[in-house]
Amino acid sequence: MPYKILIVEDDPAIRAQLQILLSGAGYEAGAVTDFGRAAEQFRSYAPHLVLLDIQLPGAGGFELCSRIRAVSDVPIVFVTGSSADMDELNSILLGGDAFITKPYNPAILLARVAALLRRAYPAADGGEVLRWNGAALHLERSQIEYQGRRADLTKNELKILYYLFKHAGAICPRADIVDFLWDNQLYIDDNALSVHVARIREKLAGIGLEGFIKTRHRQGYTL
Repeated sequence: MPYKILIVEDDPAIRAQLQILLSGAGYEAGAVTDFGRAAEQFRSYAPHLVLLDIQLPGAGGFELCSRIRAVSDVPIVFVTGSSADMDELNSILLGGDAFITKPYNPAILLARVAALLRRAYPAADGGEVLRWNGAALHLERSQIEYQGRRADLTKNELKILYYLFKHAGAICPRADIVDFLWDNQLYIDDNALSVHVARIREKLAGIGLEGFIKTRHRQGYTL
């Protein structure tokens, strides 16, 4: 699954140009069009990186950066027509990761995006990562990640989530999950499965993933 990049740019021509550039580089490029709801669109889209202008309708880019930083460590790249030193300083102080002025060099912009993604998501280079609805399961690190927040998983918890991610969108019978764990030498029965799922849900809620695992009565679990 490609990295998701959210473009927050009010100039339609530049926004379209960025979407074409990023899509051509293999990224999934979404864009904010309702700037009064930009923070809500960020949460619903759950991007891996944000391209953010400073001069925006309403509160502006610096305010949106602050709101994103209150809930996420996702990389933020300011792409702006401003070359003022104070604006660049403010972008750093508010948690921005890069500052690129317009007109930008497309190759430099893509290189900066790629470098930030490698730094923010190192497991993607060296280990398998499963993704579903904005969440990323890092197998080598034994972590679940959502919007820049991460939770560590035990061996059993990782295996259970692995099975659910591999069957994302389908109902996974409890007996099938137990059989999978036994086949992988993780000795767990049906009662223990309930305990583990409850603990996983607590960890998921702690990073903003309430309701990520759903129970289907007398059927099993689904993402």
